[in-house]
Amino acid sequence: MEGLALELSHVKKSYGGIHALRDVSFQLKAGEVHSLIGENGAGKSTLIKIISGAIPDYEGEMKVEGETVHFKNPLEAQNHKIATIYQERSLIPDLNGAANILLGQEPQKNRTIGWIDRAKMKERARYYADLVAPGLPLNLPVKKMSAAQQQLIEIAKALSHEPNIIIMDEPTSSLTDKETVLLIEIVKRLREMGKSIIFISHKLKDIFEVSDRITVLRDGAVVEHSDVEGVTEDDLVRMMVGRPIQNLFPKEDVEIGREVLRVSHLTRTGKFEDVSYEVHAGEILGIAGLVGAGRSETAMSIFGGDRLDSGEVWLEGEKISIKSPADAIEKGIALVPEDRKYQGLILGMSIRDNMALAILREYSRWIFNDTRGQNQVVDQYMEKLEVKAPSKQQKVKNLSGGNQQKVVIGKWLSVKPKVLILDEPTRGIDVGTKAEIYKLIGRLAKEGVAIVLISSEMPEILGLSDRILVMREGKAVASMDRKDATEEKILKLYLGGVHNEES
Repeated sequence: MEGLALELSHVKKSYGGIHALRDVSFQLKAGEVHSLIGENGAGKSTLIKIISGAIPDYEGEMKVEGETVHFKNPLEAQNHKIATIYQERSLIPDLNGAANILLGQEPQKNRTIGWIDRAKMKERARYYADLVAPGLPLNLPVKKMSAAQQQLIEIAKALSHEPNIIIMDEPTSSLTDKETVLLIEIVKRLREMGKSIIFISHKLKDIFEVSDRITVLRDGAVVEHSDVEGVTEDDLVRMMVGRPIQNLFPKEDVEIGREVLRVSHLTRTGKFEDVSYEVHAGEILGIAGLVGAGRSETAMSIFGGDRLDSGEVWLEGEKISIKSPADAIEKGIALVPEDRKYQGLILGMSIRDNMALAILREYSRWIFNDTRGQNQVVDQYMEKLEVKAPSKQQKVKNLSGGNQQKVVIGKWLSVKPKVLILDEPTRGIDVGTKAEIYKLIGRLAKEGVAIVLISSEMPEILGLSDRILVMREGKAVASMDRKDATEEKILKLYLGGVHNEES
């Protein structure tokens, strides 16, 4: 690993008096995987946007392979052999894999007319796809691909620009454990090919698996540069949050009360079949399963976002009909969705307007809108959830992922739900914010809220749940108390094993 592929010196960036980066220096060696870690809001996204040319206005110096550069746009970074794979995919859903990989670089049969040479495009796309995943289905529209396949298309697309430096922003956040293993192996293979990689992840296991070195950011400043060898998970957590986090899963003994929600034989053809469960006041029901097991689809149907073909929903002993999310909200059922950016938030609106969306009906009379009452509720939940922002007028698109998630949760807590469904509530969130959300979940259970927790993170399911329901291929295959649950048992059920205890 001789020589530097990238060097940043004394980089600073501010937004209206708020320091996003404070005198940051960073070095990426040629042919290494260097992990950039820190809490949401630590400055990671700002730094990689500077490197990739998305933020041209900053102080400090950047060198690529010894040449001083200052990119005005992403194209300039691309011309200097830098490729960035962002957490939010940039694929066009209706185009197939080959067309996405070579988007903007299509080989021409006739440049005057602009005809695309389809055979040559397929051949070139296959070359880059085979570098990461031989056999990837390039004729398939990407909207029909799995999350892992889409991630592989993104990597092949980045490689089509022949980069020397690749930035990967949360590449495993939406992948299953099996898919993550595949992607980690691909990262290692890219390193063997001589690529220099900046790897960003909140999953500490992935960081230890793939990294040569780490840089830790906190509050916009570098707090540690280190070889990964000799560093422990506890060390990383302490560096990231500035304190040790004791008891990440603060599970309290809560008296389980009356049955609040019961779903019976729920079916939506092609998505899930004959799903039944109940959840009580003060209880956290964890729903485990692989991506695609039908967990999120079942939750969305209970909430009225999708239709049910058959089955019944009971709330506090009364059979109810939910035809829309508005019906669910009125009856006291709230859902924090899996995809906060596209299902939970309106990114161009302020914190205040996003948080007030769920209570507009309650604080409106005829043509009058009680903005004062709405503001009081928003202020209350911003304080309660410790949302970090200059004011409630801040646009949510400018918040860190953790603070965006707090806004979504605050929106639904404002309706004071009887049932709160949390779908992947900590995906893409740093360990410090996770700890805050876990405490909040525990506090809500203690207050008597019935909670359904859907999570792909095994420690989360085992650490927070009172009971665990396992789903596989659209069916509920087992239910167990927390005292009987182990990671081994649940993994066997994921993969088709049998659990003999009755629900």
